[in-house]
Amino acid sequence: MAFYKILYNPKSNNKLGKTAAQEVQELIKNDEYEYIDWLSITDRKTFFDALKADEKIILCGGDGTLNHFINDVDTDSLQNEVYLYATGTGNDFLTSIGEKPGTLVQISEYLHGLPTVTVNGNDYKFINGVGFGIDGYCCEVGDEQKTKSDKPVNYTSIAIKGLLFHFKPVKATVTVDGKVERFKKVWLAPTMYGTCYGGGMFPTPDQKRGEGKVSTMVYYGKGKIKSLMVFPSIFKGEHVQHTEMVKIFTGKQVTVKFDSPTALQIDGETIKCVTEYTVKFK
Repeated sequence: MAFYKILYNPKSNNKLGKTAAQEVQELIKNDEYEYIDWLSITDRKTFFDALKADEKIILCGGDGTLNHFINDVDTDSLQNEVYLYATGTGNDFLTSIGEKPGTLVQISEYLHGLPTVTVNGNDYKFINGVGFGIDGYCCEVGDEQKTKSDKPVNYTSIAIKGLLFHFKPVKATVTVDGKVERFKKVWLAPTMYGTCYGGGMFPTPDQKRGEGKVSTMVYYGKGKIKSLMVFPSIFKGEHVQHTEMVKIFTGKQVTVKFDSPTALQIDGETIKCVTEYTVKFK
């Protein structure tokens, strides 16, 4: 008989995280388990150091919960088995590994050797990708909408309106493993460890998780109408066919600089007023 520590985020799934986490009981009903509010654990190092070797962890939440977990826990040293039960509104990580919500997925193998992004002097690990440009803008606007309403955020609508009216493209300098390229009229410049982010977008469809490299996609050079016309193809990874406005780099260390500040997102978590980020492996 197994014993599970079920960690849930009450703020995930539009603040229905606890209710959604209770669904996991049906998948482990023959085992012992304990529900724990992730936000109530004030000393997480002590909590995980105290776990017994045979105790297993179930994370209930979405990409945001997973991001907090990898940054608050030394996952490279963690010996306990970790499972994910998706209850969040964003589940791009599951999509990227070929899984779907509603199942209990063993994710321990994906928690080691993750890349780090440095933003405004702070380091963060990430498991999906770092968004910079209109994707960061969408997260910023979405966060604002969440403070005013409990309705689900329509990020596609935000992106379309941003492309047409609100987001201003920038000049960007991209440095990959020491090689520098400069671009004008940049709309997007994400760096990916997985393949999927932003609610099902595939900016770098050939990126391979776990090989010690990341891929950076630059979406640039065209006006609002052409950029908007091609944009939906990112959800199938078909935008890469438009080589006149899409370029992809692969390497071990990437720095992206914008000539004006914009929002950046890390696995869906927003940081405002950013002009530069660097991704590397430790």
